[in-house]
Amino acid sequence: MMPERPSMTQEFRCGTLAIVGQPNVGKSTLLNQLVGQKISITSKKPQTTRHRVTGILTTDEGQFVFVDTPGFQTRHGGALNRTMNRSVTQALAEVDVILCVLEAGRCGPADRAIFKLLPVERPVLLVINKVDQLADKGKLLPFIDQIKDEFDFAEILPLSAMTGKGTDVLLRTALRYLPEQPAYFEEDEITDRSERFLASELLREKLFRSLGDELPYGMAVEIERFEQEGGLRRIFAAIIVDRPQHKAIVIGKGGEKLKAMSSDARRDMERLFGGKVYLEVWVKVKSGWADDERALKSLGYE
Repeated sequence: MMPERPSMTQEFRCGTLAIVGQPNVGKSTLLNQLVGQKISITSKKPQTTRHRVTGILTTDEGQFVFVDTPGFQTRHGGALNRTMNRSVTQALAEVDVILCVLEAGRCGPADRAIFKLLPVERPVLLVINKVDQLADKGKLLPFIDQIKDEFDFAEILPLSAMTGKGTDVLLRTALRYLPEQPAYFEEDEITDRSERFLASELLREKLFRSLGDELPYGMAVEIERFEQEGGLRRIFAAIIVDRPQHKAIVIGKGGEKLKAMSSDARRDMERLFGGKVYLEVWVKVKSGWADDERALKSLGYE
């Protein structure tokens, strides 16, 4: 049985909310929009997010601890995809509220596979994203009528994660389903992830955006050293590729591609960390890393 719908109260509420959905429906964009900071990387390529990333938003009424999960993979196996899928199922079992993200006007077998994973004992809010991209807005209500029979959703909320329209309604609605309890984190915290982790993700985002057509999944980033001297952060990062020929693709002619990606990543790091960053990047070959459980663990995949 679904829990009874709670009503608004003046008590402070705090809880965890998993953002789940198939690849490329806008989960990371939604997290960044809700938190107001770029803490989860985005690109047009599916499976950009590989780790659970926590974003924290604190208001006068409550604290939202959002967990952005990798897109659930139904078509491909391999150790990397198994690890990411395990991250999704663990999040579903541990949080207070689930935000299931669906693209407006689209509901296919991959989406229905995720519906089957949703627990009935927790409130699930269906977030219909990308409504701004729906060519015929008149099709939205019939689409909602069609989808509401797929699962016993506590609420169905259309919005645009890109523009932010509708996210205020999502927050007000989700707040009602959080437990009444004190905040988990300090008011000014926006994530529980370390700067070291965020640096690796920002660099990996540039790889996906620049090389996604050539090397969609054969890349990872390892921060080998992270040092801070006053306001200066010195970061030494290795880009991991699967094959020797991939190394040349990442570096580019005369090293220009690697230099451009590193510069873009460094600027994002400086904006996020609020200080100067010295970033040194090189490329290493580790054949078969994506199918090696021990290699994945060393790169931070649990």
